[in-house]
Amino acid sequence: MLRIGLTGGIGSGKSTVSKYIRELGAYVFDADMEAKKILTENETVQSELIAEFGTDILNAQGAIDRKKLARVGFQDEDHQLRLNAVIHPYVFAEIDRQFNLVSQKNEYPVFVVDGALIYESGLDQHLDYVIVVTSTLRNRMERAIKRGTLTREEILKRMDLQWSDENKLSLADFVIHNDGTEEDLKAQVKEIFATFI
Repeated sequence: MLRIGLTGGIGSGKSTVSKYIRELGAYVFDADMEAKKILTENETVQSELIAEFGTDILNAQGAIDRKKLARVGFQDEDHQLRLNAVIHPYVFAEIDRQFNLVSQKNEYPVFVVDGALIYESGLDQHLDYVIVVTSTLRNRMERAIKRGTLTREEILKRMDLQWSDENKLSLADFVIHNDGTEEDLKAQVKEIFATFI
């Protein structure tokens, strides 16, 4: 079973592409969602993060406050690297565990890892192919603002900490351009997916 990476910058439409790929019959592992789950449930990770960033990331109940952690973790490249150095090994281990379980069942043609930091984390080295979803900066910004979870400044800061589209595209095995219609996007996804099965 092939291991495929799916990545794209904030607001690129990666989540929409992920949904289409799932509808086409792929197993999709949401690395960003898994990272949040690990953060909430894994006490070792919580202890490591407190040791790394101090008690400023805790809420009144003494638990990690995701918003506070994000503020600290995404303030600059150094903090982001430190945050990822704690969480990524656990995410990688979970990817391997899930891949082994899914491949034993033999129900899916491909295993897709949907993650924002596939290249930044070095995960691409452990995948067969990587698909990059790209879009104009204007469209990305519009989509990210529409979600309502981050301010314009926070979006720009996150964009700044992620690799540029140019860097990702130079390494990509497949590219999906998400500046057209929904039909156009679905057609691109279908065409790429057909090459894997």
